[in-house]
Amino acid sequence: MIKPRQDLRPNTAEYETIPLVKPTGFREYDARWILEKEINLLGIQALGLGLATYVHEIGVQPRIVVGHDYRSYSLSVKQALTLGLLEGGMEVLDIGLALSPTAYFAQFALQAPCVAMVTASHNENGWTGVKMGAKAPLTFGPDEIGRLKDIVLNGEGVARTGGRLERVEDFREKYLDEVTAKVKVSRPIKVVAACGNGTAGAFAPEALRRMGVEVIEMDTDLDYTFPKYNPNPEDHHMLMQMAARVRETGADLALGFDGDGDRCGVVDDTGEEIFADKIGLMLARDLSALHPDATFVVDVKSTGLYKTDEVLKANGADTVYWKTGHSYIKRKTAELGALAGFEKSGHFFFNDPIGRGYDDGIVAAGAVLAMLDRNPGKKLSELKAALPDAWTSMTMSPHCDDELKYEVLSRIVAEYEALAASGGSILGRKIVEAITVNGVRVHLEDGSWVLVRASSNKPELVVVVESMRSEDDMRDLFHQEVKPRLAAYPEIGDYNQTV
Repeated sequence: MIKPRQDLRPNTAEYETIPLVKPTGFREYDARWILEKEINLLGIQALGLGLATYVHEIGVQPRIVVGHDYRSYSLSVKQALTLGLLEGGMEVLDIGLALSPTAYFAQFALQAPCVAMVTASHNENGWTGVKMGAKAPLTFGPDEIGRLKDIVLNGEGVARTGGRLERVEDFREKYLDEVTAKVKVSRPIKVVAACGNGTAGAFAPEALRRMGVEVIEMDTDLDYTFPKYNPNPEDHHMLMQMAARVRETGADLALGFDGDGDRCGVVDDTGEEIFADKIGLMLARDLSALHPDATFVVDVKSTGLYKTDEVLKANGADTVYWKTGHSYIKRKTAELGALAGFEKSGHFFFNDPIGRGYDDGIVAAGAVLAMLDRNPGKKLSELKAALPDAWTSMTMSPHCDDELKYEVLSRIVAEYEALAASGGSILGRKIVEAITVNGVRVHLEDGSWVLVRASSNKPELVVVVESMRSEDDMRDLFHQEVKPRLAAYPEIGDYNQTV
């Protein structure tokens, strides 16, 4: 294997003969680069050979599903990746144009332990990446990505015989059968299906119709120029368009899907967004009535209502807070055998009998529709209104250099741990728990909480506070507690948001 370089420039002979791979593309749980600037097609091929080498190294059957999202260059990237996988002796099953959850499902349907899905998800054009796994339904975490990074950057890929390519035809139909089999809506429901001209447009509208609802399509024609906005149900522009369409059509809700279909965003019948952690809480209420004593996993940015909610308590439900990141929540949900996992970014994970443990925006949409079907006299906005009040801040992101943020965070965590151990309080409220996963989430006796963690992708910390009392109290938690405490660390920059 030719050892990749980091200093190559396009339109040179070296660029056409040597792999370009920037190390920054290897993230905590996936790999992402700007194509041509940070990785070239030879670099993608090197990634494929490195992945094949890692699969052989860990003793997993070298059989892998590959698919690609709808970008002008994704097919070329997948083909380059496939060349590397074949060179490394992998049996490659190409399912073609796909959502990430389509590829995850193919691991089960095609008896393939490994997956490599070429997708830039919701990121701007120019970005490409690969979501990888070697044990369904899990995807790689830091350990696997770290070893893969070493193999690729050090040129340790090993060529092997036995590579084979198989084109799997019409897999879309098998996937649609899978995601629609368990949801049959009996009440009239009108749904706006918003896809932002991304890959989900080829899957989601048809899936929702098969579930039995009336579908109003919104930006479902595939167009890799993304003429309006990137397909991202967290994006303000997309959400505002979804809300406007609900109001003009009288729809019961809007369901928005990101570029690779593993996330789902929700707007209710009044045109108001429901954040994913609140949708998760509504689903947990609904599902815990059907499955008493269920366990749910949520990321540390999610509302504290999971711990204080009387409906969940009555149903015997237990909630575990865990690290933010789809790979982390997916893994913890599997480890605990939880019924479901919810991440605030819109990744939802459902285990049997609802799903197979991986994040699938269409399965999540089906769960929302099934919840509405089980509440025939209620609108989505009424189910939301039944939740207790909580006031959550926007995510605040003070700058902190990548080289410093984890060391600074460790000192902040130690400070809060010491405060909790000494029986300390925050604004007169006793600390009842300090959850230390990639930072610290401090729970107070009234259910309010404070979170400080490190961003996995940017040189910044992440700060969120939530009050169970009032919006003013939420602001006090930030201004009187968090901001003064963090101001003692000169390494932390100014906040780019206000509360």
